[in-house]
Amino acid sequence: MSVRVLITGASIAGNTTAWWLAHHGFDVTVVEKAPEFRDGGQNVDIRGVGREVLRRMNLEQTALEHGTGEVGTAWVDEDGETVAEFITDDLSQDGPTAEMEILRGDLARLVYEAAREKATFRFGDSVEGVDEIDNAVRVTFSTGPMEDYDVVIVAEGVGSSTRELIFPNENDPRWMDLTIAYFTISKDADDDQRWRWYNATDGRSISLRPDMVGTTRAMLSVQQPPGGEHEWSLEEQKRYLRERFHDAGWQADRVLEGLQRTEDFYFDVLRQVRMPRWSKGRVVLTGDAAWCATPIAGIGATLAVTGAYVLASELHRHSDIQSALEAYENAMRPMVEKGQGVPKIAPRLMNPHSKLGITLLHGALNLVSKPGINKIASKLLAGEQEAPDLSIYDNEHC
Repeated sequence: MSVRVLITGASIAGNTTAWWLAHHGFDVTVVEKAPEFRDGGQNVDIRGVGREVLRRMNLEQTALEHGTGEVGTAWVDEDGETVAEFITDDLSQDGPTAEMEILRGDLARLVYEAAREKATFRFGDSVEGVDEIDNAVRVTFSTGPMEDYDVVIVAEGVGSSTRELIFPNENDPRWMDLTIAYFTISKDADDDQRWRWYNATDGRSISLRPDMVGTTRAMLSVQQPPGGEHEWSLEEQKRYLRERFHDAGWQADRVLEGLQRTEDFYFDVLRQVRMPRWSKGRVVLTGDAAWCATPIAGIGATLAVTGAYVLASELHRHSDIQSALEAYENAMRPMVEKGQGVPKIAPRLMNPHSKLGITLLHGALNLVSKPGINKIASKLLAGEQEAPDLSIYDNEHC
């Protein structure tokens, strides 16, 4: 009899885990609270070991073909003039913009479409109770019935309710002193294929990024300590952004106008998930529910697909579930800790509060973007991975 696995969360981490476990012959069910699969979301990138995972799924080329078309990153002044830029093709490596830039929803859908051929997906449902019984986990669903599984995998977001149900008060979040809003606006004739980043005083920044569906992805961020803004209502959050950015300059008026009409508004006060353990009995965490490194780290999607692959591979390799979960954590901890090691001062440095600070930032970026220096600088801006050795699973993915 095949091993029964329940995965909570149908985004990148959950869908990738479902694909690999079903590929290995597990009986996989994915439960998702949303009533249907959720598209949308901002740009994410896949680097290094993450691309190798997609390659092993025969999805690497498809993901590249669904890319946003972003060619590089540029910092601009109030007049929209470029003060520094890093063009990916000039760097011979991934920089702030990676070769594989894709919308979060597009990547999640690519994996979902592949996974649902092998796994069962249940939308409009969620976990309300989890109890360990003899050699199984008994799960109570919001729709009423209870079912038993050999393993439960929590692959939800940073605020995972299932994680808090099973690991109450174990998350010791690291707040990054940065508030960010993401949303989609209409494309303007002047929008190009670069990620354009504008700094305003008081720790504010505006970003505009391309996509391949005829719109523009906007981001507003404010560098400040957390104040519970993520718990406000949607209208309170939008009002707050209008008040903070009405005099920001550059394309603030256009972005705030788009804010009023957008249908995919997402607002968060960034914090990392810091869990002392990722498993308890036959329940295990993966993706942001286990280790959210925040967008500042730049490797969230890479961690999601890598962690999913390692978890599925270890469950396939070990007949004993506890040994598999221990091996998974041992393999992924170094990469996660490296990714979470972003200095807390980084948001402050990249979002200056004064005109002088902005001038100094732009001067430094302009200097390091020069030929001969830009490759070294882009490597630092992109960060390095301390990835698990996937070669040990070479016989597992065939």
